[in-house]
Amino acid sequence: MTRRDDDQTIHIEAEGRTLASAEVHSTDEPGVVHSDMHVESGHVPGGTGTRLVDAVLEHPQVDEADRLLATMPLGDTEMIDRVREKCDDVQARAAGATKLVRARLEHRD
Repeated sequence: MTRRDDDQTIHIEAEGRTLASAEVHSTDEPGVVHSDMHVESGHVPGGTGTRLVDAVLEHPQVDEADRLLATMPLGDTEMIDRVREKCDDVQARAAGATKLVRARLEHRD
């Protein structure tokens, strides 16, 4: 996993190829952070979506938030399953080719 200079972009890479990426943004709503998650087309190793969700959840902005709003590919079950494992009160709905996910973040002491 790498983070770009602005520390808002997360990339999951293997052998010099970007497999997945996510943007992390603050929102106008206090305690809520937004992430756009994307997995590259073609074959990617199993676990790539899980690694991306884990990296997003470890991002400092997300760690400080109470809720996560995320967009992810509609057909990607690996990512939504990981969000359900790691977060509470997860809600998802389809919006075209995208899935909109809202989750309450577990606070870590």
